[in-house]
Amino acid sequence: MRFLLLFSRQGKLRLQKWFTPLPDREKKKIIRDMTTMVLARQPRSCNFLHWKDLKIIYKRYASLYFCLAIEHEENELLALEVIHRYVELLDKYFGNVCELDIIFNFEKAYFILDEFLMGGEIQETSKQIVNRSIEASDMLQETMEEYMAKPAF
Repeated sequence: MRFLLLFSRQGKLRLQKWFTPLPDREKKKIIRDMTTMVLARQPRSCNFLHWKDLKIIYKRYASLYFCLAIEHEENELLALEVIHRYVELLDKYFGNVCELDIIFNFEKAYFILDEFLMGGEIQETSKQIVNRSIEASDMLQETMEEYMAKPAF
């Protein structure tokens, strides 16, 4: 995997994850190309595109597009399943995830993505294990907030 982009129907970028280092200028160009290319497609079109030396796999869920770039040797259906699994994890955490959940809780969306993918490869396939680590992180954060709220004396 090279990158994962999440953008709205209006073309506003909501989340980006780059698995290979690129200059900012090139990232901006890729984002612009992806949003215009994907948004211009008909709703019943195939979810696979060829772009430069990559395959672009995208899927629309409600008002959000999840766009994933993979090498030509990689499996498109597996990439589509990666997108679907990420959406399932977001749904489980947020309870029917929507664009506003991503906007106001972007750090949690990145955390969930990092628990699922690492370096462009699937880190953990089990939804239960990913959900347990997310819950453990939330518990730790709540404990730290309670501890920091108490007076020091």
